[in-house]
Amino acid sequence: MGFAFAAGLNLYASVAILGLASRFGWVQLPSQFDVFNHDWVIGVALAMYVIEFVADKVPWVDSMWDSVHTAIRPLGGALIAMTAIGDVSPAVEGVVALLGGTLAAGTHLTKAGTRAVANTSPEPFTNWILSFTEDLFVIGLGWLALQYPVAALVVVAVLSGLILLFITLIVRWAKRRWRRPPAPAV
Repeated sequence: MGFAFAAGLNLYASVAILGLASRFGWVQLPSQFDVFNHDWVIGVALAMYVIEFVADKVPWVDSMWDSVHTAIRPLGGALIAMTAIGDVSPAVEGVVALLGGTLAAGTHLTKAGTRAVANTSPEPFTNWILSFTEDLFVIGLGWLALQYPVAALVVVAVLSGLILLFITLIVRWAKRRWRRPPAPAV
């Protein structure tokens, strides 16, 4: 689930980390991860990561990039989660795919929303800081998921809880903000 969560921020970095970890033997990955250890998969993931690295640093270009990836990142998160689960029943595979896709969608929408707000700032530094932080987080969570999967699961659970908390607070704020005033008494 760590890689599915990270895929919502940067799918290509997540896939590249899995591929490179498998290729160079940084960790012993189960055989179901062999799909990530293919030259074309690693090459395309790295090339797309470079494009995303640049696109993420440019205000408004990052939002356009995120809008295109609104469908791609959750699908990628679902695929990563399905691959990680291995040989299980179709029902379990479906549940894991839904969880992975939901995690990726949650992190993607949080990222896209945060970036949309950051783009209203006249200076570019906020965007750059957010982008570099996201890149470092994806790499760090990928490393944690490969070395200490239980710790990565705890990080994902805590951050998912925080995302849900902030969504709840934002929805409540929006309801209060746009609530119609009561009709005057006649």
